[in-house]
Amino acid sequence: MTPSSPPPDRRTVAVTLGDPRGIGPEVAFHAVDKLAREAPTARFIFVGPEELLRKAPPSHPTIAVERWDGSEAGAGRVSALAIEEAVRRAMAGEVGAVVTAPVHKPALHRAGWHVPGQTELLRDLTGATVVGMLMAAETTPLGGPLRVLLATTHLALREVPSAVTGELLREQASLLHASLRSDWGMPAPRLALCALNPHASDQGLFGDEEERVLAPAVALLRAGGVDISPPLPADTVFGRALAGAFDAVVAPYHDVGMAAFKTVSFGAGVNVTLGLPFIRTSPDHGTAFDLAPFPGRADPASMEQALRLALRLAKTRFDSGMGHV
Repeated sequence: MTPSSPPPDRRTVAVTLGDPRGIGPEVAFHAVDKLAREAPTARFIFVGPEELLRKAPPSHPTIAVERWDGSEAGAGRVSALAIEEAVRRAMAGEVGAVVTAPVHKPALHRAGWHVPGQTELLRDLTGATVVGMLMAAETTPLGGPLRVLLATTHLALREVPSAVTGELLREQASLLHASLRSDWGMPAPRLALCALNPHASDQGLFGDEEERVLAPAVALLRAGGVDISPPLPADTVFGRALAGAFDAVVAPYHDVGMAAFKTVSFGAGVNVTLGLPFIRTSPDHGTAFDLAPFPGRADPASMEQALRLALRLAKTRFDSGMGHV
């Protein structure tokens, strides 16, 4: 989209079907059927391979990319082509949100898309300068919502300390702050920064990253108007967020954030890509190849939440006229 483009149709959602061997198509069809009843003014468009679209609920439009040839590389190809087509529609303003079913990363690689995952693919397709992976559970069994931004994503653990730089933390926290304002409608978001080391290093006993990297990043963020905590120990920060002390947590690496998030939200969490010119969400689970041969066993709850949140965020962003962050 360009500044002169018409505003996106925030009531229309493109839903990609993901890897055809997984549960993505099944949960997408079930979830859209349910959401169409909850939100009768919304419009959902399925995007995927021809043969799967024949099973789609007939009341919803479809866009076929091509046929799946039955191979793993072919599965990766139709998964990626569906995402590319959905992005084209979003960039043209035809849809306000894209919801993507799970893909299989090795299949993407076999098909020639050498990206770590959908977040990076979406970044490349849109030309976004900075993107973020936010895991969002707007309701949890423990009460409040839990939103966790993963400052680093799919990295080997040994690579994390050198990847967690002050620049990265400032970039990701600023993006989170702006996204909570534009898409969640929060005028003054309260962020927490999860420490890298045990007990936030206990004044240097267990590493020096908190003092050397994290604290200076916090100081600069605060000077720029971002409300963010000092580095807080991982064993308490998520509980405090659930109790309402913070609107979101910045986690320094994938598993420290995901372990806490999925413990309280598994099956109902949503992956949100921040920094795109449209809303993108996805369920928080994978392809579940083991469940795919048994129709009816896959739980569509996370896909339902992804659709609900996509509609809500698109309405907030585009009705406010704030555009993309």
